[in-house]
Amino acid sequence: MLEQTVANRPTLEAVAARAGVSRATASRVVNGGAGVRQPLVDKVRAAVDELGYVPNHAARSLVTRRHGAVAVVIAEPEFRVFSDPFFAQQLRGISRELTSNDIQLVLLWVENESDHERIARYLAGGHVDGAIAFSLHGDGRLPALITGSKVPTVLGGRPGAEASPPLPYVDCDNRGGAREAVRHLVSLGRRTIAHIAGPSDQTSALDRI
Repeated sequence: MLEQTVANRPTLEAVAARAGVSRATASRVVNGGAGVRQPLVDKVRAAVDELGYVPNHAARSLVTRRHGAVAVVIAEPEFRVFSDPFFAQQLRGISRELTSNDIQLVLLWVENESDHERIARYLAGGHVDGAIAFSLHGDGRLPALITGSKVPTVLGGRPGAEASPPLPYVDCDNRGGAREAVRHLVSLGRRTIAHIAGPSDQTSALDRI
């Protein structure tokens, strides 16, 4: 299909006319709303495919006040984000879930101290609907700055510095996992056990010790 210009690309009205439904019904189907009978849903989706209709997310956000994007903030420099397989695994899982819900991932990372302010301004600017932040360090200011942006946020890992109000976080039982690992080695008769630690300013590494 030839590339369409903004002037002649199909509109929601054209989709509704092709499907033989009202504009409101076509809008509900395109935006994933419930309450539309399946035969009408099928007609609207067929019209979308036939016409090559692409929703105008900018116009939609003016009405819904949603942007269809979530920021992933990693408190690490670029070289580590793209070289450490841990981050690749995290991003793969996050991206898969967001994509399945038609939400875009916006990746932000921290190179230096000034990036904290830049990220806080970006989040406060209304560009995203929410944020996920992980790999937080020590008493860093990032949790407090994110809280100040008023963007709904979940932290990956227990923060070392609490924001006010505290941000929700998801973490594994680092202490329990380390305890079980040591018990297993002791049960095998091992008495001199080495510990390869992570960054000493992260709660996950401290909890495992």
